[in-house]
Amino acid sequence: MKVLVSCANGSGTSLMMKMKVQQALKDLNVNVEKIHHCSISEGKSTAKQYDVVFCSANFIDMFKDAAAAGVTVIGMKNILSVDEAKTRMKEAGLV
Repeated sequence: MKVLVSCANGSGTSLMMKMKVQQALKDLNVNVEKIHHCSISEGKSTAKQYDVVFCSANFIDMFKDAAAAGVTVIGMKNILSVDEAKTRMKEAGLV
């Protein structure tokens, strides 16, 4: 699975979110080929290259094209919550 984690600027917040998503994926025994964090602008242009995109819930609409292409887009309210990441993955049918 290829995973993209995206936030507004792509520096601090997305890196912290990436670490939480990685922990959730590890806890759920999901095989990850690649995980990348970036800004929303980069994410919008590269999202179709990934299987799943994690972002803040208020940025979900930015990934409509990727979702239409079959990418699973997961919006999180608490982007630093491992438990929420696990819940959202289960809801999306990824595990």
